[in-house]
Amino acid sequence: MAKLVLSMNGVVQGEYELNQERLTIGRKPDNDIPIDNLAVSGKHALVITILDDSFLEDLGSTNGSYVNGKLVKKHALKDGDVIAIGKHELKYVNEHATADDDDFEKTMIIRPGSASAAVAAAQAAEKAVQSAAPAAGTAAPAAAAGGGMPLARLTVLNGPIAGKELELTKALITLGKPGTQVAVISRRPQGYFLTHIESDGDGKRYPVVNGEAIGAKAYQLKDSDLIELAGIKMEFSTN
Repeated sequence: MAKLVLSMNGVVQGEYELNQERLTIGRKPDNDIPIDNLAVSGKHALVITILDDSFLEDLGSTNGSYVNGKLVKKHALKDGDVIAIGKHELKYVNEHATADDDDFEKTMIIRPGSASAAVAAAQAAEKAVQSAAPAAGTAAPAAAAGGGMPLARLTVLNGPIAGKELELTKALITLGKPGTQVAVISRRPQGYFLTHIESDGDGKRYPVVNGEAIGAKAYQLKDSDLIELAGIKMEFSTN
């Protein structure tokens, strides 16, 4: 299981398993990883873990969050990454991590009020599907095979390419654009789940399913669910 190893000046102060979807880091004692240091904000950063991957998000801290010496707002963590918060460091340990920060920055672009939003979304999703497809003559990856569970798909309902279908062949599909609104659909043994990652403003503009915001927790999608993300409407289906 993935974990964060907290240290200061090379002295390990604790290890924290990433066994929950959302884990907060900050100076206040109610954080999942409390760091009692004035250089650390009350609610400094958030780690979201989905399947084998974790994402770090700075929560508007005063002194910022750094990964491998680089100031970040959001970062897809890789095994061995070192997060610096104030004078403390958190080493990310996860040999099964598959997230790539370049791919994360190239997520589907969906901008409210843009006539080309649906086109950009579909094109980006198609590229993601194509890059995930196995080469001719090779076996399909286990995540795509899904143990017999049928592949689901999204159908775009509005915009100039309404009716376009996007098959969800990857274990983790990212929707949105960092800094605007981001959500992911993850394929798990129990089914498909939609999870809010971030949005602009106060960060609490959650994706909407069947007319209701899903909130911070993962939402298990059902056949014919209607998803709305940044003005783009899509139908989720499994048959």
